[in-house]
Amino acid sequence: MNNQLSPELFRVIDANLNRLKEGIRVVEDIMRYKNNDKILSHKLKNLRHIANVQESLELLKYRDSTNDVLRQTIKSEMNRTDLTDIILANFKRAQESARVLEELYKLHSAKYSENFKYIRYELYTLEKEILS
Repeated sequence: MNNQLSPELFRVIDANLNRLKEGIRVVEDIMRYKNNDKILSHKLKNLRHIANVQESLELLKYRDSTNDVLRQTIKSEMNRTDLTDIILANFKRAQESARVLEELYKLHSAKYSENFKYIRYELYTLEKEILS
């Protein structure tokens, strides 16, 4: 990564990359294990796998989860009434993270930025397909 990104932005990228993959994984596992849906599971798995950056190990240097000011769970995060709520929350989490990554990578790599934009739009499509 180049000098256009500060250590604080590396931290933002690391957190959002993790959040993106985690959100996708929750939906993927529900489609895989509960719904036995091979096609949707595979689409989600592919998105999760293309949500990679070459500098993943470098990002670890800037991770500071111990001192994250929003580490504690907030009450609204505990409000899930069914699997639809969980799927929706995780799609939103992943979409928001993809947008953050798309924007921040405009400072570093047009290729990465476009990759995260692609992921975001694929997530919009899958969300509609799964929840409609």
